[in-house]
Amino acid sequence: MNMIVCVKQVPDPEVPPAKFRIDAKTKQVMPPEGIPPVINPFDERALELALRLKDAYGGKITVLTMGSAKSESVVKRGISMGADDGFVLSDPSFQDSDSFGTAHILAAAIQKIGNYDLILCGRQASDWDEGVVGSIIAENLSLPFIALALAIEAADKALKVKRVTTDGYQVFSVPVPAMVTVCWDVGRPRLPSGSGVIMAARKKIPVWSAADIGVDAGQVGKGAARKEAAELSRREWARKCEIIQAETPDEAGTKLAEKLREVGAF
Repeated sequence: MNMIVCVKQVPDPEVPPAKFRIDAKTKQVMPPEGIPPVINPFDERALELALRLKDAYGGKITVLTMGSAKSESVVKRGISMGADDGFVLSDPSFQDSDSFGTAHILAAAIQKIGNYDLILCGRQASDWDEGVVGSIIAENLSLPFIALALAIEAADKALKVKRVTTDGYQVFSVPVPAMVTVCWDVGRPRLPSGSGVIMAARKKIPVWSAADIGVDAGQVGKGAARKEAAELSRREWARKCEIIQAETPDEAGTKLAEKLREVGAF
């Protein structure tokens, strides 16, 4: 089974929000200096599911990311975990692409790679949390699409996909090739192996431009975006404590309930 896993480089979500700075002019999050970006944790779950499928059925895993040339670090992370190959999509025209532009770019690269049975990505990215790129890729490539996959099995040129719902699970059978986004509940991703780290360090990661994958610069970037961030701000947290005075427990309970109703707790 040949798989392509789309990953994104994001600011480290483990860094406390107070450490980030907001650039109001460019409407971008500026991570603290000295803390490198990481692979999107949701995409890392998708990579883990791909590796489980490779362990069970064999095949090849290609990691694909869009960003700057420095984004090769997330591709190498995937290779160190067990992926076979990877590509970085980087071009000045890609900058400030929205979800539709990003999906257009990734779909063009996927078509160039070709010979795939399954495309995987995380359910969302930890920076913007939109969770729509996977479905748009499927639309662009005219592929069957299933979101929030928990497990996948291969059977008779088809995939048996188990996905989570709000109150349980659903199981679908879809033909290959297909596009699937992976839920968080798939489990913790494996750690890179020592030999994998060495292999990734030695691996030359190709960088493809817009011309390399046949993308028209007019269809991507800020000029082609269907939406634009109007404002970006950081949530401010504050704690307040109020002591409720009462003569009896019953009176204290009544006053507490009144106060909770007053502040909109229920």
